[in-house]
Amino acid sequence: MKLSAVIFDLNGTILDDEEEYGKAFAEVLKSLGVEVEPNFPHTRGIGVKENWPIFRAKYKFVSEKTDEQLALETQEAYLKQITNIAVRPGFDEFLETLKDNNIHVALATSNTWEVTDKILDIIGLTGEFEVVTTSEEVIHNKPDPDIFTVTADKLGIDREDCLVIEDSGSGVTAGREAGMRVVAIVDEENLTPEIEKADKVVEGFTDIKLKEIELLF
Repeated sequence: MKLSAVIFDLNGTILDDEEEYGKAFAEVLKSLGVEVEPNFPHTRGIGVKENWPIFRAKYKFVSEKTDEQLALETQEAYLKQITNIAVRPGFDEFLETLKDNNIHVALATSNTWEVTDKILDIIGLTGEFEVVTTSEEVIHNKPDPDIFTVTADKLGIDREDCLVIEDSGSGVTAGREAGMRVVAIVDEENLTPEIEKADKVVEGFTDIKLKEIELLF
């Protein structure tokens, strides 16, 4: 085995934007008569649409809107805040280090193509990844491994030679189920038993050293 490719998650990993998604979910929930704390009412990493069945079961609200419609409203609320979203410190430098060492880079996100394209354009990362895979290309979203196995297949690289960088328990589980090494970026809000199963846990990209992650292989 050797490190041949790094597959990045987008929201919460490259971007420090989970609070913005929290506010977006809270805004839509409020329109349905549900008051929640706006910081992190959602389950990280599983996708916007996938959160809505969880909310229905938890809050028992009545609405004729489908999960797809509620997800669209959430995305619209999120995109209103997009100018507030920042790339995590150290990401750009880490990405360049990987490219300088001929390591393939890809993106695997639970978001949609439309929103992903808008985000990448605004933060200046359009065209920076050799492969981009979204939730619309798989049947089962994280924590199932499909999005990572599809990405490895698109790269043409063995799964055991891929490293996943994630921020959520569902993402760590998906990466491990895909047979890949996993580095988890954590903060106080998202340290969970699932995340602790990652091969390496760090606070940010500045803590990820190429020589150290190569030793995972």
